[in-house]
Amino acid sequence: MRNASGNGFDSSDSFAVSGAAEGAVRLHDIPPSITPSHGDDSHLLSRIASPADVKALAPDELAELCREIRATLLAYGHQHGGHIGSNLGMVEATVALHRVFDSPRDRIVFDVSHQSYVHKMLTGRAAAYLDPDRFSEVTGFTNPDESKHDQFVLGHTGTSISLACGLAKTRDMEGPNSGIGNVIAVIGDGSLSSGVAFEGLNNAAEQGGNLIIVFNDNEMSIAGDFGGMYGPLARLRASGGTAQPNLFNAFGLDYRYVEAGNDVSALVAAFEEVRDIDHPVVVHIHTLKGAGYDGEETHADRQTASASPVSFDSPTGVHPTDNVNHSEPWHSDHCNLSDHEPHEGQCEASHWQNPDAAIGKPDDPRKHYGKMAMAALEPRFAAEPGLVVISPATPGSNGITHEFRERAGAHYVDTGITESHAVAYAAGIARAGGTPVVATTASFFQRAYDQFFQEMSLNRSRVTVLDFLGGLSGSDNTHSGAYDVTMFSNIPGATMLVPTSARDYLADLAWATAPAGSADAPAGPVVIRVPGEAILTAERDATLLPVTGGQIADRPQSTSLPVSVSSASGGISAATVRGTVSVTAQRAGVRHMLDWRVNQTGSHVAIIGLGNAYPLAEQTAAALSADYGITATVIDPRQCTSLDSDVLESLRDGHQQVITLEDGQLEGGWGEKVTAYYANHHVSDGSRNPHVLNFGAAKEFTDRVPLGELNERYGLTVEQVTEAITRCF
Repeated sequence: MRNASGNGFDSSDSFAVSGAAEGAVRLHDIPPSITPSHGDDSHLLSRIASPADVKALAPDELAELCREIRATLLAYGHQHGGHIGSNLGMVEATVALHRVFDSPRDRIVFDVSHQSYVHKMLTGRAAAYLDPDRFSEVTGFTNPDESKHDQFVLGHTGTSISLACGLAKTRDMEGPNSGIGNVIAVIGDGSLSSGVAFEGLNNAAEQGGNLIIVFNDNEMSIAGDFGGMYGPLARLRASGGTAQPNLFNAFGLDYRYVEAGNDVSALVAAFEEVRDIDHPVVVHIHTLKGAGYDGEETHADRQTASASPVSFDSPTGVHPTDNVNHSEPWHSDHCNLSDHEPHEGQCEASHWQNPDAAIGKPDDPRKHYGKMAMAALEPRFAAEPGLVVISPATPGSNGITHEFRERAGAHYVDTGITESHAVAYAAGIARAGGTPVVATTASFFQRAYDQFFQEMSLNRSRVTVLDFLGGLSGSDNTHSGAYDVTMFSNIPGATMLVPTSARDYLADLAWATAPAGSADAPAGPVVIRVPGEAILTAERDATLLPVTGGQIADRPQSTSLPVSVSSASGGISAATVRGTVSVTAQRAGVRHMLDWRVNQTGSHVAIIGLGNAYPLAEQTAAALSADYGITATVIDPRQCTSLDSDVLESLRDGHQQVITLEDGQLEGGWGEKVTAYYANHHVSDGSRNPHVLNFGAAKEFTDRVPLGELNERYGLTVEQVTEAITRCF
């Protein structure tokens, strides 16, 4: 149990906050499913319209404000979901920042900015967390379009110190006329492991001048905290900030430590001490991730929470916990990624909380196909010592479960939030003869662009990349995967496969990871775009594939490859795929893996649907047949690295139109290559030059636009594609 001398809990297990008002209202007065309504003056949070209102509070009201914020976050998590755990740990720190500093003149840069919910509440946006009808008014990250108190749109990690250095540099160059006061970078929740964060620290020490780096040390990353720096950080915590080596001192930076990172009064004092400082300083605060979660709470408890308030004695709603310092290789508990039962402390499930409405729903595509891939790879570990799965800190969201990691042992590596390192690391493994598989989200892979070109592709490294969440989605503007095809498919030497079924996905994975020296193994890196929602939905409902019914017979692969895509299991069992990898690798050669597949032969119109857009191709073909009597040719290209000239040439006879469908950026994407092919291979017989129509996304950032609305915007619906085809006739 955390104790008074260690982490701010007294011997009676109640959380002590110096300066808290005696008799302050307890959290059990506001159940986690009920929060104050905006505009109700009986609650402090509803009266906070700007940081000036935080400054106007009496010192003994700060703990009550923290309690109300924490209750609001807990309710918001159940109703809306989000990055609740990191924000629960940052309640006191954020209140203290706005108590001491003068935003927006004092510039606060949050990193990872998913820690900014409390900041948003205190800068005029509390209603977006208090009123369910207004939940959609704010993003999960800082955004200057929402408020002048937000400095940058930041959904990725590690860049706050560099950005703060830039703000401080301009302030120091322009002097008092810059309008910039203190510059504060808030970094933590695993983001310090990013290489760019260390580049920022290096620059900060050299640059000098006022720069305050608040390091939120909650002993967690997205999953566990991995890397050599975490031992020295643990010793700093244990010593009250006095132990050596001190990595911040090693950069030449001043350093302060605050053990009571969930004590608002202690944090106010610490920030007042460094306000207007004339040199860079790191303020290392020790917080509790998920502070306020009830580790014993169950789903059944939550269903009756409004009638049975949580009861414990705490001025700010923070529970005492022993959920720290686990002895397993990664520092998280055994909550097993439910996303519904987060705990305080070292708990992976508290990183992202799904709303209660999502409980019981089948796995999303990332988890479904991620579990499937891990189940296919796991049986090979015993016989293939060089086979290694690498995840840059986002395993659970991609189906790399806690149990899999435990069983995989040294065959699984979490590199922390280090995408560039993860790809270069994989290239090193490949050069030594190993078989690396790097798995993370499409938008995160953008951070490793140079490593894909140099270390991976230029060196012809046998790296397999599992590209999750590629294509259109309703995500925010920092996590869109709409640009992955334009990136990966244009890297020389890399092969990008775009499977449209679990069967193809596993065959692609088997081929890409075939041990070196295997027959027909690829000679270089292979990127596999993990199927998305449209594919998974069609696999669960074959009527959405009206041409084939999902039954493809001419795939050049082992006919014995068994696949189970039960939504109940959320994936494929290890027993199901055991023994199929070597067979597939032997029978599926490079040429066959890159051949396009014609699933229906017709005339007049050929529809080529890439990846997640393939079900739309079949549905459009069915509509043309039913409404116009046209039997269209339907093609699954299976990859977007090269064009199948044999298929394209065959379409000259009897086809007036070729339609390309893709659920990614059209400009610079895949469909335009088909258009360019026919333009550059024009033949004298005009009747043999088909007209090409490309359908895909505009070159733009989209922010939380529902997928159905995006498809309508880009013409990616059966009605719109059909109308465009028939209009040309």
